[in-house]
Amino acid sequence: MPIALYRIDDRLIHGQVVVGWGQPLELRFIVLVDDEVATSEWEQELYRMGVPPEMQVHFLTVEDAATALPAMHEDAQPGIVLVGDIGTMARLVAKTGNLIHAVNVGGVHHSPGRTPRLRYVFLTAAEETGLRAIEQLGVEVSAQDVPSARPVSLDELLRSTLDG
Repeated sequence: MPIALYRIDDRLIHGQVVVGWGQPLELRFIVLVDDEVATSEWEQELYRMGVPPEMQVHFLTVEDAATALPAMHEDAQPGIVLVGDIGTMARLVAKTGNLIHAVNVGGVHHSPGRTPRLRYVFLTAAEETGLRAIEQLGVEVSAQDVPSARPVSLDELLRSTLDG
């Protein structure tokens, strides 16, 4: 089974990823792609604490992930690729050619300058442009926090506001 999900979530590894997505997709590994975390042993150890022992976690830079992902798509065990921001996903998509077909926006939370789009997605104008750039590379972009929720297309996401 190829990588089951490419997800943008600024909380990285947490219960919604491990249990919410991990159980229904029967995930056996998580690939956390983050240039800083990939070089920080103490951060890696913190993230490992939130993962059950039967699930592997790989910490890779964008460069290393672009090299490793083709082989991971051939793995018989399902996995998830997780990044913390839109810019990292855009870099990964650009470096992997046509390997990535769909991206899930699972959590981009409030910070100054961001506009609320969904209760779990807040975006700046630059982040909206970044998502459109990913889409223009042939990748389907949608927002969905948990598997039981309805996926929200990028067009719908960018038209939506929490007020209406």
